[in-house]
Amino acid sequence: MRVRTYEIGDTQQIVKLFYDTVHEVNIRDYTQAQVDAWAPIDIDIPSWTKSLSSKFTFVAEESEKIAGFGELEANGHIDRFYCHKDFQGKGVGTQILEQIELKAKNLGIKKLYTEASITAKPFFESKDFIVVKQQEVERRGQKFINFAMEKII
Repeated sequence: MRVRTYEIGDTQQIVKLFYDTVHEVNIRDYTQAQVDAWAPIDIDIPSWTKSLSSKFTFVAEESEKIAGFGELEANGHIDRFYCHKDFQGKGVGTQILEQIELKAKNLGIKKLYTEASITAKPFFESKDFIVVKQQEVERRGQKFINFAMEKII
């Protein structure tokens, strides 16, 4: 497996990975209505391409298949961070996070922060992120619990 920077041609696969992960992994911790609001069937590909291109986006790839991706913003915010449903617990997230941390250090960023889902919280805790607060957010009319987390690097 290798971790590389995002390329525009990755967008379609990344969007499918996101949709599948939310609907097949995050469904353990959220309702069907919540995952439908979180990852709707009609995801706006041009919007995702613009968003992925505007951040430091890292992609884990195994035999031409995208196994995961993570986005770092210049202020230390980790935005989207997802691992393919077939690659959960296989070190993909760890490798992506290592690249994010390396990039952050190179940019002089001292603190990483994210809003982790109930599902992702244990992963981030295992990587020395601490919960700042539990929060309730709304997306497309659905309320979600997630966790503001941070890590000093």
